[in-house]
Amino acid sequence: MTNGSVVTGATLARLEEAIQQASSQYSRLVILAGVPGSGKTAALRYIAQTTGCPVVNVNLELSKKMLELTRSPRSRQVEPLLKNMIAAAPGEVVLLDNLEILFDTGLEVEPLRLLQVSSRNRTVVASWSGSYVGGTLTYAEPSHPEFVQFKKVDAVVIPVGSEAAN
Repeated sequence: MTNGSVVTGATLARLEEAIQQASSQYSRLVILAGVPGSGKTAALRYIAQTTGCPVVNVNLELSKKMLELTRSPRSRQVEPLLKNMIAAAPGEVVLLDNLEILFDTGLEVEPLRLLQVSSRNRTVVASWSGSYVGGTLTYAEPSHPEFVQFKKVDAVVIPVGSEAAN
């Protein structure tokens, strides 16, 4: 796959199964959790190729839409802008990659809650740069300003990379 990242057949099978499982849940969210280079993007691209689902680069699309907004309206507009991006994508499943902008502390949003509310009407598969170990979803390192941990996750979480072996 791309960038030297390897996605195992088992990971892809778990992802396809998770998409089916999520479609019947209230919050139709699937999270691919792994460190950068672990194969999240490659897995999303594979699903996109096999199903025709669109891959949305959240950093690029959201930053384009927020360019002309001042700081205060940006934090209020993140949720409706993300929901509109998801609604505008064709199909029942939307693949979200490059979510780092959602963790920007200046935007004052809760990324997991935002993904959960955005996945009520469509199945959303989101790449999450972090880890999922022992039922805890983590983004960034504890010393990083964007560090966040979630102990209860209302989503189907698939660890990718080294965490997948744990």
